[in-house]
Amino acid sequence: MRPVEDHLADILRTVRVLAPLELDLDQALGTTLAEDVTSPVPLPPFDNSAMDGYAVRAEDVGTAPVTLPVIDDVAAGDGRLHALGPGMAVRIMTGAPMPAGADAVVPVEWTDGGTARVTIGRPVTKGNAIRSAGEDVHSGDVVLPAGTAIGPAQLGILAGVGRRRVLVRPRPRVVVISTGAELAEPGSRLAPGQIWESNSYTLIGAVREAGGEGYRAGIVADDARSFIDQLDAQMVRADAIITSGGVSMGAYEPVKEALAPLGTVRFERVAMQPGMPQGFGVVGEDQVPIFTLPGNPVSSFVSFMLFVRPALRKMQGRPAEPTPTVPAVTGAPLRSPAGKRSYLRGVLGPGGVVTPVLRQGSHQLAALAAANALIVVPEDVTELPEGAAVEVIPL
Repeated sequence: MRPVEDHLADILRTVRVLAPLELDLDQALGTTLAEDVTSPVPLPPFDNSAMDGYAVRAEDVGTAPVTLPVIDDVAAGDGRLHALGPGMAVRIMTGAPMPAGADAVVPVEWTDGGTARVTIGRPVTKGNAIRSAGEDVHSGDVVLPAGTAIGPAQLGILAGVGRRRVLVRPRPRVVVISTGAELAEPGSRLAPGQIWESNSYTLIGAVREAGGEGYRAGIVADDARSFIDQLDAQMVRADAIITSGGVSMGAYEPVKEALAPLGTVRFERVAMQPGMPQGFGVVGEDQVPIFTLPGNPVSSFVSFMLFVRPALRKMQGRPAEPTPTVPAVTGAPLRSPAGKRSYLRGVLGPGGVVTPVLRQGSHQLAALAAANALIVVPEDVTELPEGAAVEVIPL
C-alpha cells in the first residue's frame, strides 16, 4: 500500500493551474486573482468628513461653548469649492469634501443643530472626524496581490479602486459521475436491492465548498461501455472529473475496467481507512485530471478531503498543500488498524476536545453527517487513550 503523502504528491505534480481569464466583478466571487491590483488614486481621494456636523477651525472652538455663524452647507458628492475663514462654520455631511481653511469637524451631537448660527458645546482638536486623503491607500499601492482569493471584502476594494473587470483563475468545473447498478435517483421508488444515490450530492457540495463549480452527471450502471460514453459526453465542460465506485478488487468494477487499458490512470491501494482503493490520472486530449474514488459514502468523502480538495486549490492558483489540521485531545479511547492511517469521524467541541462518533463504518453516512471533524490516527498507532494529543481535520 502507498502512503497517503505519496498519492497526494502524485496528484499535485499532475494537476495544472487553470489559465487566467478576465471577468466582470459580479462574476468574480470565489475566484483567485491572477494579477496584482493597484490603486490609481489615493483612498480616500480627498479629505472628507467622517460625521454629520460642522467644519470649523479647531482654534475657534477651543473656548467652547461658542456660537459661530454658519456660512454654507456641503453635502456628500458636492464638487464645488468651499472655504471658511476665522470664526466661521460650515454645515457638513458625512463623506462631503472638507472646505478649505477647516481643520476639524464638530459632530452635530455636540451642537444645537443651528442652520444660521450654531452653538458648539465642546472643543475639538485638529483632524477630529476627518478622513484624510490617502489614509487607507496611497496612489500606486498594491491593494490585492496575485493569488488572493476573492471574497466579498475583496470585491469591495476592487470596486473601490475603480476596477470593473479583473484577471482571475476561474473556479474549476468539476463533473461528478456515480457508478453502481444498485443506485436509484433520490425521490424514485426503490426496487429490491437498490439504494438511493447520495455520493454525487455529497461530492458536489464538497466541490462548491472548495471553490469549484460542480456538475452532477447522473448514475452509470456497472457497464464499462456506458461509463466511457458518459465520460466522453462530460469532457467538454470539465476541468476535472470525479467518479465514485467501480474501483475495488471485485467483479463489476466499470471504472477500473474502462480506464485501466488507457494507461493514463493508475489504480492502487493507499494505506488509509476508510478509502483504501484509489485511482488517479488524466483522460482525453486535454489531459483532464480524473479522481476515481471508492463507492462507500464515507470513503468517498474522506478521499475528497485528502486528495481532491488540495488539487482544486492548486488549480485555482492557491497554495498546493495538504488539507490543514488543528491540534486536539481525545475525549474517548481510540482504536485503529496497524499499517493504515485512520480518519475517524468525530465531534470537535469546546477546549479542543474531540470525541469519536459511535458508528465508524465507511457506509454510515448519518454518522458522518453528525461529525464536524476527522481524527487522524497515524499508521503506526493502534490505540490511543482518552486525553491523547491528536491532529484533526475540521469539516
